[in-house]
Amino acid sequence: MISRWPSVLGLNLLLGIPGIVPIWLLWFLAASWHNPEPTENDGMTLWLVIVVPIVGLYTMLWWAANSALAHRTSLAAQTYWLLSAVGTILPTITLVLLNP
Repeated sequence: MISRWPSVLGLNLLLGIPGIVPIWLLWFLAASWHNPEPTENDGMTLWLVIVVPIVGLYTMLWWAANSALAHRTSLAAQTYWLLSAVGTILPTITLVLLNP
């Protein structure tokens, strides 16, 4: 068995650094979905063509890494996945808070 939480948090902090890009893309897509730019006449198709592959690839990488580690730790499933989500989003939150 692998150590309880340091390995889970460490893996997800490392995955959260490149995860800043897909998280930002999802936020930007959600923010501009209902209030599009008035001069934007291409629609959302171009955004979806960009967002879906990037978010999909990142999600598959994140899920593969975490499911492999989840079976080797002694943490409860709920604790593991909560710690994984917090560790992944922490770099994005840090970047948002440090950028005035």
